[in-house]
Formats: sequence, C-alpha cells, structure tokens
Amino acid sequence: MAELTDASWDELVTAALLGTERRRPDVAVEGRSAPAALLDAAAVQTVRRRAGSRPAPAAPLLERAAPDPRPALPPAAGRRLARLLADRHGTGGGNRRGTAPDLTELLPQWLTTANSLGYAAPSEQLPALLDAARGRTDLRPQVLAFAGARALWLARLNPDWRFALRATPGGGAALPAPDETADVERLWQEGLFAERIALLGAVRARDAEAARDLLATTWSTERAEDRLMFLDSLRTGLGAADEPFLERALADRSRNVRATAAELLSALPGSALAGRMAERAASCVALDRTRGVPTIVVEAPHECDPGMERDGVVPKPPAGRGERSWWLGQLVEAAPLGRWSERFGGRTPEEMIALPVTDDWQGEVHAAWCRAAVRQRDVAWSRALLGQPAAPGAGGPGAVSLAERAKLLAALPGDERAVWVAGFIAAHGLSEAFQLLGGCAVPWAEPLGGAVVDALNIARDAGSYPWSFSGVMGLAERCLDPVAADRLESLTGTPDEPEDAAPGAGGYWAEAFQRLLTTLRLRAAMTQELTAP
Repeated sequence: MAELTDASWDELVTAALLGTERRRPDVAVEGRSAPAALLDAAAVQTVRRRAGSRPAPAAPLLERAAPDPRPALPPAAGRRLARLLADRHGTGGGNRRGTAPDLTELLPQWLTTANSLGYAAPSEQLPALLDAARGRTDLRPQVLAFAGARALWLARLNPDWRFALRATPGGGAALPAPDETADVERLWQEGLFAERIALLGAVRARDAEAARDLLATTWSTERAEDRLMFLDSLRTGLGAADEPFLERALADRSRNVRATAAELLSALPGSALAGRMAERAASCVALDRTRGVPTIVVEAPHECDPGMERDGVVPKPPAGRGERSWWLGQLVEAAPLGRWSERFGGRTPEEMIALPVTDDWQGEVHAAWCRAAVRQRDVAWSRALLGQPAAPGAGGPGAVSLAERAKLLAALPGDERAVWVAGFIAAHGLSEAFQLLGGCAVPWAEPLGGAVVDALNIARDAGSYPWSFSGVMGLAERCLDPVAADRLESLTGTPDEPEDAAPGAGGYWAEAFQRLLTTLRLRAAMTQELTAP
C-alpha cells in the first residue's frame, strides 16, 4: 500500500476533478484501473488524516441571557401577538382585499401599546419578532424596545439578526449614567460613533450643559460628517446657553455644519444671529404708511456678502430661482417673527398677512413667513398662515401646497388640528386631505373621525370605486377611534347603485366598510387584552 499513499491529498483532489485520463496521480495498484486506484488512495489518505487529527477543546458554555424584569404579557395578549406574527406578511395583494383586517398594520399598533404598558416579550416569540423586524425596518425600534436585552443575546448567535446589534449602541451594552463622569468620558473618547451619538443624546436629555461641554472637548478633532450629527443632537433642549458654541460653529470649515448651526441659532429669537438676520430682513421689507392703504414694500438684496454667508445664507439659488428672491426668502425665514409686529405698528399676524405687498413680492414674503413659522414652531403665525380650512385651492396666505399646510398644522395643538382638518374635509373632500390626515394625532379626535366617515359615505353614494380612497381607508383602519365602530354598522350593506355608478362599486364599498369595522373591533379587543388585569 506504500505506493497508494505517495500522492498528497491536494494531488488526489486535482486528479479527481480533472479526471484520471487528463491527470494521472502518482499511485498504482496491480490489477486496478487508474480511477479505482485513485479512490483507494483517497480512502487511505482520509483514514490517515482523521487518525492524525487531535480533538479540539470543548467550546465554553454560553452565558445565560439575563432575565427580563418587566411584567409578563396577559395570556390573551400573548396569543394575539403569536397570531399577528404568524400573519405578518399580510392578507395578499390586489385591489379587492375582502373583509379581513390587514394584520401587517396592526402589529405596529400592538407593539406601541405593549411598550407603553412596559410588558416583556415572551421568550418563545423572540425569534419571530426578530424575523419581523429584519423584514421591516420601520418595526425595528418598537421590536427592539419590546424584546429587550434578550433579543440582543440572540442576535449575537444568528447573523441574520445582526441588525439588532447595529441598531443598538454598543451592541446592547448599557450606556453609563450621565453622572458617571469617568465612564462617560471614557466612552466619549474611545467608543464607536453609534455609542458616542447615543451617549451624547442621553447626556443631553439629562443635562444640556454637560452634553455641550462634552462635545466641545473633541469638537476640533471630529470628522465633518460626525460634527454634523453631533451638532444635530443639540436640537434637544436647545436654549440661549448654546448660543456661544453655535456661534463658533458658524466659522466651521464644513458648509453643512455652518448651515445647521445657523438654522439652530435662527430658532433662538434672542440670539445675535437672529438679530442680524432681523436687521437685514428689515432693510428689505418695510411698511409704507404714506399710501391710502398701508402697504408692504420690498427691496430684495443686491448681493450676498460674506457676513450673510457666514450666517447661513446659501449664495447660489436652485435652478429656476432668481438670486435676489432666493436671498430675500432666506433672510425673512431666519428673522424672528416677533420682530415684524414691532416693525409694523403692533399688528397681529393676521393683520400683517392681510396687508398688500408691492411688485408681486407677496408670494415670496408669505412663503418665507410660512417657513419661519414652521422653524420657530410659532402657533399664532401658523394659525394665521393656514387661514380658514374652507379657503379655495391650497388656501392659506402662506401655504402654497398641501405639504406646507401639513407642516404648519404640526405647530397647532392636537384638538385644534383635528378641528381644522375636519373643516378642510367638509369643504374639499378626502382626495386633497390625505397628507393632512397623516399629521393628526392618533386616534383621531372628533370631529375629525366623523368627518372622515361622512366623506367616505358621500363617496360611496356617488358611485366611486373605493380603491380611489384606499389610502384614506388604510389610514382610517389605523387611526379612527374604535368607538366609531358602531356608527359603521349601517354602512356595511350593499347600497343601491346609481345609474352612472362604476359597475360593482357598491359591493366593493360594502367589503371596505366591513373590513374597517372588523379592524376597529379587533383594535379594541387588542387594547382590552393588553390592559386586562
């Protein structure tokens, strides 16, 4: 057998891959063909290799996952979670969904409620929860909060779940408390970027000054993209004490950092930058009282000087915009809104917006005021710029699109927002209201919920197909208050179709309302299960 084992293992593998006719190994056995001799040699080599292998030391036992101290789910809620996870891929595609609720959209609501009540995730559901979060990035924050540290323990064992480690600063390692000065300093100096950004946010939420001082210790040595992210964390608890640091950031070598610093300073009405921008805006926009009707006159800037650039004015306009109007808009947007009342004789926002503006500058001035109201979250100006919900078209004096009206609405209290959108739906119907509905608090407060149901009923009676309103119907399934379920009972029947109605529309509407009714009752049952003693 000595001849059999003269060839190395690599030579035998090469000969087997190429074939013995093309590559004959250096083995021979009397009376055996070359392929048979190759297999005999491979068998001998295999035995030799196995006999020569030393047993590896046993791997250490895994440390057990830490117990979750949070209370367990009520049994009914645990069973509901299992069903939601089993059906998380949805109820199928196509326009005709039938009457079954879309469980895909109920899972986020279930998780939100469970997290608000502080429940621990059942151990047996952790793999399914991680699989759900792997497929849907929008679920990850809720799933990881609900699953807790045990999900991170599992994620270290399965590469498919590594996203949980990336999404959690330090891969699940606990951040030091803000008052643990030495540990905070060590992590800030030595930690990964995700750990440092999370640490800065945690310290900022507890002690704004301490977070700013921590950032200042390494500011000059940070990369530009990191400085931008760190600076953005100062939005939490932004106050006058941040002004000196932000003023220094206006001289940063990165344009994006300078722009963010200027934006933050302009959100502080008492800052020096806000004062400088107010002076520049006042030199461009004034009130002419010599006319029969007081009129706003505008003289846009003729240049963008270095001081304007330092304060965040972008000199080059986008395509289709004139330079002077571009610069003017940025100045007015960054000026404190409170200064205009002083400059215009104590007038209210509504009175100032009603003033005529010369030379077709009204759209530019009002649009800039609109952006300023959003940036400064000024309720009075937002209310005035929105105008009445029944106004035609885009409506409000400063809102030139529904997207901008949605931004202005965000500044209003939740109840007032719901009333305004309900009025908009009553005047314009649902087709134009989709963007506005998305910004309303959940569940929809009255009269908003009633306005949506009434508008859907009107659309049904008009004979339209329901999938023309599928976006609104989907929002209603997620956002309508479950107490409205009883009101929907009368809408689940198939209505008489008018002569000009789309064929079969009545049956589709009956299915859509039945699905909405079933979904609302299911949401009510989910809440009841989670809040059970």
